[in-house]
Amino acid sequence: MGNQNSPEVHVDPSTNSDFSRINVSVVVIGRNEGERLERCLRSVKQADWGSTRYELIYVDSRSTDQSVVKAQALAANVIVLDDASPCASKARNLGWRSASGEFVLFLDGDTELHADFVQRALQTLSEPKLCAVWGHRRESRPSQSIYTKVLDLDWIYPAGRTLYFGGDVLVRRAALSQVDGFDPTLKAGEEPEMCARLRAAGWQIEHIDAPMTLHDLAVNSFRAYWLRAYRSGIAYAEVAQRMRLRGDVLWQHEARRDFRHGIVFVLSPLLFAVSLWLSTTLALILLALAVLFVARTARRCAWKAPGQGILCTQYAVHAHFQKIPALFGQLKWRRAVRQHFEIALVDYKK
Repeated sequence: MGNQNSPEVHVDPSTNSDFSRINVSVVVIGRNEGERLERCLRSVKQADWGSTRYELIYVDSRSTDQSVVKAQALAANVIVLDDASPCASKARNLGWRSASGEFVLFLDGDTELHADFVQRALQTLSEPKLCAVWGHRRESRPSQSIYTKVLDLDWIYPAGRTLYFGGDVLVRRAALSQVDGFDPTLKAGEEPEMCARLRAAGWQIEHIDAPMTLHDLAVNSFRAYWLRAYRSGIAYAEVAQRMRLRGDVLWQHEARRDFRHGIVFVLSPLLFAVSLWLSTTLALILLALAVLFVARTARRCAWKAPGQGILCTQYAVHAHFQKIPALFGQLKWRRAVRQHFEIALVDYKK
């Protein structure tokens, strides 16, 4: 681990703002992001900073491409996470603990920052009880595959107070220090877990109705889609168990629901075959119920894509099908707990 060059602090003295004395530390994390990282760092430099002072920190998780060189060329303060088992929580901790700003803007290396987000978020954080503000993340290339087109809708959440945030967020550094940051033992789900500790400390989180980042998911194959959902299953199981011990409601219902539904969906081909053997009418009834089930889900999520019935139907199929790999992820975590072994980082972008 080591600093590759001195941090560059940026300020535009020609403008005036109530936040002229605020320091924002932008912490970008990445591993083998290549051109995506370049776009991310450039978007930070091109954002509307007004008179807000900021520093740009890039934490690299042992990339084997030219990520470090690219970040240095864009004047970022590069820190290498020299860890045999790197993960986002360790990288983010290394970044914010090396930061000097009152606020920390976390970004993933495969995102692009919207020019107006920081100023909007800083205005919102003028409310003292708020520790974090996040906005809308959307896919930069939703048409690259059917998987990305559908998964883009996963990023759409209602605005207002929320229980947790994701990987892109503006956070008070004092709040991070208060809860000692992210849990480095978590390979996924580290943001919601930390948010539970922030909320227990009396902080609140706000999701504003404003664009925040564009994201390049790069899910172009069924394998990548499966691994992403599988990793989510691991995260749901582990974080839900921790929240259960804390008495927090976070992910309790979702983890149990996904586990039950996953079992049903795995067994559904067998159930359909048995019903077809017993009675064609029974099989048709079950098939009709399945269609109605998907149609109901499509109708419920129509607010995410108004007027796009086909996309909403595809999203409904995804919402249910993803519970199958998520089930295997939950089962993997349960086995790891019983046999006392650590689950390696699941990288769907390999």
